[in-house]
Amino acid sequence: MSISTGPLASRPASSASAWLALSPAARRSFRRILLAIVLPVVVIALWQWAGHGGSLFGGVLPTPDKVWQAWKVWAFGASGFSLNPYSGTWLANLLFSAERVGKGFLVAIVVAVPVGLAIGWNRTASGALDPTVQLLRPIPITAWLPFSIAVFGIRDMGAVFLIALGAFYPIVVNTAQGARDIERNLVRAAMMMGAGRWTILRRVVLPASLPSIFTGLRIGLGIAWTAVIVAEMVAVKSGLGYVLWDAYYVGRMDVVIADMATIGLLGLISDRVILWIERWVLAWRRLQSFQS
Repeated sequence: MSISTGPLASRPASSASAWLALSPAARRSFRRILLAIVLPVVVIALWQWAGHGGSLFGGVLPTPDKVWQAWKVWAFGASGFSLNPYSGTWLANLLFSAERVGKGFLVAIVVAVPVGLAIGWNRTASGALDPTVQLLRPIPITAWLPFSIAVFGIRDMGAVFLIALGAFYPIVVNTAQGARDIERNLVRAAMMMGAGRWTILRRVVLPASLPSIFTGLRIGLGIAWTAVIVAEMVAVKSGLGYVLWDAYYVGRMDVVIADMATIGLLGLISDRVILWIERWVLAWRRLQSFQS
């Protein structure tokens, strides 16, 4: 029996050669991407397969193809001259929400990191600040909505306040824990070399707390995206949260699900950005682990 050497037989060999030609890092990245998309693809396929006539649960839940069509109109449709009020408004609403999240998250970082370092490093500051933080932390963001509207009105500042408040608590708690868990031998060594308290805080405590700080940043950013949707449903009249509630009110569940998918994708992208910054800032930890 002869073995075929035609074009069809050469394709698997060429694919295998291309795979082997990739660097180990590229292969690991490719495997991670494949693993990450398996579950979403399976869920979407089952969702589409279970739909009858383009919807599930008696017409309440549209199938993915209907959601995709709604998103395309929302993103690329003509704006201003269409009977569809959502046509062509996707990018504008996305930018509104992203801007509010960015402002609120930046405010949370500027306030929470110094407060967390003070709580974790100084007993007096911990006694003065930590009880108040722990008293306010269990209050949900939704409970602050009336306060926000009463103080700031139906404006962007109210949404920024709620976002900053939601992101503040995980950042401050993780920062404080990171400062408390500092290896005391590092502090003693710095003191023996004549370093003052501010120098130790800046050159020892802050760098050693960065892993915990970045953990707080990731958690806080996720809560920031939750807070912006809550705020935009009530406190402002634009953004993804406003579209989500408005579309639900008029029965456009295809737009609602497209909006939810957009929020999830933005959350994923922003989380990957934080991870990339963490790897860049904490490159010394990888070198330290490699050397040890």
